[in-house]
Amino acid sequence: MGKISRYPQRSALHSLIGAVFVWLGLAGAVLAQPVESFDAFKDRMETVAVANGIGRDFYRAVMGPVQPDPSIPSLISGQPEFVTPVWEYLDARIGSGRIGRGQAAVAANGDLLGAIGQRYGVDPYVLAAIWGMESDYGAVLSNRSLIKPIIASLATLAHQRRGRVAEDEAELIAALRIAQARGSGEGLVGSWAGALGHLQLIPTAYLQYGQDGDGDGVVDPHTSLADALASSANYLRGLGYQPGLDWGFEVDVPEGFDYLLADRDIFRPISFFAERGVARVAGRSFSDPGTDVFLYVPAGAEGPKFLMTRNYLVFKGYNFSDSYAMAVAHLTDRLKGGGAFVTPWPRGAQFPNRQQRIDIQTMLARLGYYQGVVDGNIGPVTQAAYARFQADAGLVADGFVTLDAHQRLRDAL
Repeated sequence: MGKISRYPQRSALHSLIGAVFVWLGLAGAVLAQPVESFDAFKDRMETVAVANGIGRDFYRAVMGPVQPDPSIPSLISGQPEFVTPVWEYLDARIGSGRIGRGQAAVAANGDLLGAIGQRYGVDPYVLAAIWGMESDYGAVLSNRSLIKPIIASLATLAHQRRGRVAEDEAELIAALRIAQARGSGEGLVGSWAGALGHLQLIPTAYLQYGQDGDGDGVVDPHTSLADALASSANYLRGLGYQPGLDWGFEVDVPEGFDYLLADRDIFRPISFFAERGVARVAGRSFSDPGTDVFLYVPAGAEGPKFLMTRNYLVFKGYNFSDSYAMAVAHLTDRLKGGGAFVTPWPRGAQFPNRQQRIDIQTMLARLGYYQGVVDGNIGPVTQAAYARFQADAGLVADGFVTLDAHQRLRDAL
């Protein structure tokens, strides 16, 4: 991809989009039927593009030959972050090969990572972990089967109306602005959802947070690792990353613990949990009992448990998936020489299918525990609702929605 010059900051709306929504989209996004033909969509978007500073002639030259990418719908519906258990996701992405390649990449680029980390106040191992997760330390960028023209991809996403229409259209406009600054849309390639470069920044984030890390006067996250690292470090700081703060700690909790305290909306000092018997695994100690954290129990009372800092939620700003955020967190530690989680995952757990997940939300709503959307997506809201049901039923209220939840709720009606 060619060099790209600096850009003005995006609007407040686009800043919010970049901070809250991510290039992989919302969990379990469901495609709606397009409300217009692809040609009509391109005609309509021309007005939007021109209103956002894209020259009419440039738009027509770039968008005129664009056709929808037929592979996009299946890629949307098959996002692994949202359809596989967290341990399977981690197994697939943090094996010995990726750890080894990452440690080699860190050794080879240690000075650069250290300099960028110091300049922006971001742990260089966090940047290395995101680099590994997003492009396998740059290897993906040369894989023609995985890299796509992002304008065609984003146009397809926006036309498909996958449940985040305004955000997808904003990314398309941002990509067109990048192309216009370069003078051409040729060679502007990235992920199927339009992310750019070594650390895969979405176009709106790149417009606001892109940085010239190598000092050559241009921002190019594709061919310049320095630019990519600096841009992502700047983006993480924009999302609220706090320098010097770890992402979190694996912990043990005592028998009889009140799992309703596992609430990511409420931060409490580590000392609050320590007073209730929560302790770091393997006899490790907390460096600062005053650090604000929330208790996260991703796989129920039998699986690993964590006290998470606000920096963990920043990872979710980069990609709105707990599995992804957990992978970045864990890969960060593994690149530093840390080991696997101490508590094993409950690999024998069985999970409800999509219709059963819809049934679970419907039953929770009928019982008065759930006020969210009935869409079959089991996220924090559904888990919290199920935890309240468990507590009232005299069960361990860990909010872990397995196949058993379906029968328990049926029995309660």
